[in-house]
Amino acid sequence: MYLLQAKKLTVVIIGALLNAIGMNCFLIPAHIYASGFAGVAQLIANWTPLSTGILLFLLNVPVAVLGWLKVGKSFTLYSFLSVAFMSLFLEIIPVNAYSNDILLNAVFGGVISAVGVGFTLKWGASTGGMDIVAMILSRVQDKPVGTYFFTLNSIIIVTAGYLYGWEKALYTLVTLYAATRVIDAIHTRHQKLTVMIVTKKSDELKCAIHEKLVRGITMIPARGAFSNEERDMMMIVITRYELFDLERIIKEVDPNAFTNIVQTTAIFGFFRKE
Repeated sequence: MYLLQAKKLTVVIIGALLNAIGMNCFLIPAHIYASGFAGVAQLIANWTPLSTGILLFLLNVPVAVLGWLKVGKSFTLYSFLSVAFMSLFLEIIPVNAYSNDILLNAVFGGVISAVGVGFTLKWGASTGGMDIVAMILSRVQDKPVGTYFFTLNSIIIVTAGYLYGWEKALYTLVTLYAATRVIDAIHTRHQKLTVMIVTKKSDELKCAIHEKLVRGITMIPARGAFSNEERDMMMIVITRYELFDLERIIKEVDPNAFTNIVQTTAIFGFFRKE
């Protein structure tokens, strides 16, 4: 357990470092804006004496408190640690342009930052900010999380275009597109996933899942076509933030289980949001 937590913290720190490198070495020097709270911090930093790193930290403090109460302590803790380390690295790493080509800055800034975000998500945390806000809002109004990301990023793009020219806004779109593609490749863009697990250890796996996740499980009898052995298929719908924990549970309880993970486009009926 301690080794797993140490690995998770290491990934969070490396992800924060990559985020800071992408911003200070590519996006900020080219006046291209990141997505989420990082982009908001960039915009505010242009009009205040505070740096982007400090503003990012301050914006996330009330969000972390809300997330602690509404989302979950472990997820919020690692997300806030990600924000804290990213803010620290933004203050330590000098803002320095490595290229005068704005397109190269847009692409490389988006890709490098997205690698950090993708691995952070893959290990069951987030980069804080809009991730937590969107999760809370989606639970209150039962709308897709992507709706809130799109709304905030649209505000950032329009504001950047109005204040600094629409060319900057268009290059910001390039950054967002590159970042989205990389995050999709590393983790997943889907907010809800259906997991189907074929296992011989359904009772042990069911208990282990219920200890960690508050999710319903549908048990379906199954038979191997080649071996003709009786098995159980467990079907469970989770959010993408729970995927890390579920993967670890399956590996610990039944490493030989056959697991299929597919996109869930919609759910009708009861789905616990807490």
